[in-house]
Amino acid sequence: MTETSIKESFISKVFTTTKQALKGDESFDYTSGSIKKAVILLAIPMVLEMMMESVFALVDLYFVGHLEHSSFAIQTVGLTESVLTIIYSLAIGMSMATTAVVARRIGEKDPVAAAKAGMQSIIIAFAINSVLSIFGIIFAKDILILMGSSIVSAEHGYRFTQIMIGSSLCIMLLFLINGIFRGAGNAAIAMKSLWIANICNIILCPILINGFGPVPAFGLIGAALATTIGRSIGVLYQVYHLFFGNGVLKIKIPYFAPDFTQIKALIKIAAPGILQFVIASCSWIFLAQLVATTGGDHGSSGYQTALRIMMFFILPAWGLSNAAATLVGQNLGAKQIDRAEKSVLTTAKYSVIFMASIMIITLGFSKPIISFFIDDKMDIIIAVEALQIMSIGFIFYGIGMVLINTFNGAGDTWTPTGINFFGFWLFQIPLAYVLAKHFNMGPTGVFIAIPVAETAITLAGIFFYKRGKWKRVQV
Repeated sequence: MTETSIKESFISKVFTTTKQALKGDESFDYTSGSIKKAVILLAIPMVLEMMMESVFALVDLYFVGHLEHSSFAIQTVGLTESVLTIIYSLAIGMSMATTAVVARRIGEKDPVAAAKAGMQSIIIAFAINSVLSIFGIIFAKDILILMGSSIVSAEHGYRFTQIMIGSSLCIMLLFLINGIFRGAGNAAIAMKSLWIANICNIILCPILINGFGPVPAFGLIGAALATTIGRSIGVLYQVYHLFFGNGVLKIKIPYFAPDFTQIKALIKIAAPGILQFVIASCSWIFLAQLVATTGGDHGSSGYQTALRIMMFFILPAWGLSNAAATLVGQNLGAKQIDRAEKSVLTTAKYSVIFMASIMIITLGFSKPIISFFIDDKMDIIIAVEALQIMSIGFIFYGIGMVLINTFNGAGDTWTPTGINFFGFWLFQIPLAYVLAKHFNMGPTGVFIAIPVAETAITLAGIFFYKRGKWKRVQV
């Protein structure tokens, strides 16, 4: 075979695999065959899915960053997103548990049990969010002030917060149903739902924020409305494919009848998973509050801008690491422990390559990237410093995310919970406080604490991965 034909064959394989990944093919058996192909089939749509999730915040940031009183608006968006991380934590924790159970049942060749487990998780989501939505609507202004916002800024933006927290069910369902599809091996549907939601958000944001024709300019409130409508449309797309799709999961109305044994089993797995992300979220909330109180409105606005941009780059790596969760769950279900381990190492290698590339981009081009989104010079200076310091730990972030998803995909949700508790609450928070307050470093001290703590968390994850408890967990 000539060199030219070898290259053509390779390009043909890459094209075919990419097309298969984007289309979504649940007929592929992730418990046999090429591990590299399995990772790629899952990773491509998962990476694109997470990119779309991060685009929500960036689109809002771009349009509100050019409004009058943009510092107030950016701070409101950032602080609200910080509070929403608690809802994200609940959603991700439940999604992790659902993915683990669905993937295990699929690995055992029992799609009916997988479908029933998925529907019980949706029942749990409705119960949780009925409380959270009411709480967010009533106490939106108080939440912003508690987070370090000035009274003037809180008055300016609390309705944005009301809408965002009040629509928390859309956020949770978007994560949760995507977790069902990922567990079944159909990451493409999860990706497409985020694409649809984001396209709607991108179209609606300028219309609802700035006004268009008969549509009035809602300003900051328009950003919340656009995001909520976009996410709702994404959820409707998911629901359609749950009931009428051609995948391995076949949903029927009787599956929505509460099965308290299954609900209890899901909560048992999800509780530490939720706790692990709540621990991390509360740490980020504390850091946001610490930056706001030591750096003022400009410090808070700059930090929130850098954080949104950092998340845009990190979330695709989280999507890549989600491939490890599905592969670990399905291969453990099929009693293929060695294959599960190889899947983790292959995914980690790809994650390191991706995050190293992103680190180079953010270190070298942070100022032009940030200047594209915001105009305020003080905000830009702080945001550039924050992004450059936080990006130093990108490679460790990538490895850590793969390990977290390995544990969660295996159903070993207590291990990453313990790691997060010690890493965030007993290390990151005290370190940030001491640097910011005791050494008078202000927001810079907070920025430094982030990569230091994330590196320590990743090293702890490597230690517990090698101990191998995750291989023996039953779900």
